[in-house]
Parts: sequence; structure tokens; C-alpha cells
Amino acid sequence: MRYPPGYKEKKRRELLKTIGHLIKKNGFAATGIDTLMQRTGMTSGAFYSHFASKNELLQALVASELTASSALWAGRTQDSVEEWIDSELERYLSLQHVQHPEEGCLLPALAAEIARADASVRTIYEQALLQGHCILSRRLGDDDLAWAVINQMVGSILVARALPSETLQRTLLNASKNVLKSLLQRRKSPEGRAAQWVEPSTGAFADNAAEIPPRPCPSAGG
Repeated sequence: MRYPPGYKEKKRRELLKTIGHLIKKNGFAATGIDTLMQRTGMTSGAFYSHFASKNELLQALVASELTASSALWAGRTQDSVEEWIDSELERYLSLQHVQHPEEGCLLPALAAEIARADASVRTIYEQALLQGHCILSRRLGDDDLAWAVINQMVGSILVARALPSETLQRTLLNASKNVLKSLLQRRKSPEGRAAQWVEPSTGAFADNAAEIPPRPCPSAGG
């Protein structure tokens, strides 16, 4: 059967979304190919037409998930930095995110397994993480602060998920939000003013189109 142009790539994106939900909930190592095929309705032949191996699937999943996370950070360009910070902290450091890993960020769900993966997976992970860091750094105006925010948010979700008590989960999330908001309220963007985005796809920003910085954020592919 001949498929229309772009069909295979569209199908691959759909598969990665479905597979991503399953793996973020149950873990990568604990989710076998048979389970993946059952959940997606694929035959083994269909699976291997998209991914040559389970390792290649993990590479694709890491790139896809972290690129999507970066796109979220690059959006809402109409917001002030303060509005954007408040919104992102409320979105990420939420009980919904803690209790539904399948719908959330890949970092707290799979970082430990990625650490045990081969160099090809970890290289893609590094490239995609640097892309997200670049976008956040430009929004905050500080490289170190961007790393600290990423680490604090991801670590908070990871620790909260291990807790049996919803009350303590809420306490931990609120503590992290309060500390980060206090820290970020003291930050200053370059020249003391909020940066305005002009090219979310690359992460470039400027006060106007004539002042685009020369170094774009890296893509997830390097």
C-alpha cells in the first residue's frame, strides 16, 4: 500500500506520544516491546519499521519529549518575565504533575534510566537539555540561575513522587515554589528589563528585530 507524503513521519510522532505516556508512567526498562505493541496496536514488523531497536526508540523519545518541553518554555511570548515565571512554576510544580507522570516532563520520569543508557542516548539528552537551558537562561537573563531552576523543579517532582502522603507532597511543592519565586523576584534581566522573544523556534530574543543576539539556542539534534 502506498501512503501519502509525510504519513510515516506523522505516524512516528503519534507512536512516540502514545509510547511516551506509557514509558513515563511505567519506566523504560520495565516496558517491553510486546507491551508497547499491544498498547499501540502495532505488529512487530510495524514497530521495527519505525525504530530499529529499543535503544533507537529511547533516543527518539528523549529528543521528542525534551523538544516539546523546550517549546513550552519558548511559548507565551506576550507575557512579562514575571507572569511567565509564576505560570511555569504553578504548571510544573503541581500535584497533577506529581501524580500523573505519563502527562508530564520526561526528566523526573526517566533521568535515572537515561543515566544508565549508552552514550548515544545520553548525548541526545545533553543536547536537548542544553536547548531547554538556553531558552530558560535567556528568559531569566542568567545561565546559573536557569540551571538552578531546572534542578530544583525536576528534583522536587522526583522527591514528591516517592512520598505516600499527598499532604507532604503539597508541602514540598509549595516550599519549592515559594523559594524559587523569592529567588527569581530578585533577578534582573539584561539591562534591567525583560527580554522580548522574536524567534521561539531557535530561542533567540531581542528588544526589537534589529537586536537579535548572534548565538541561537542549539537544536535537540545538536
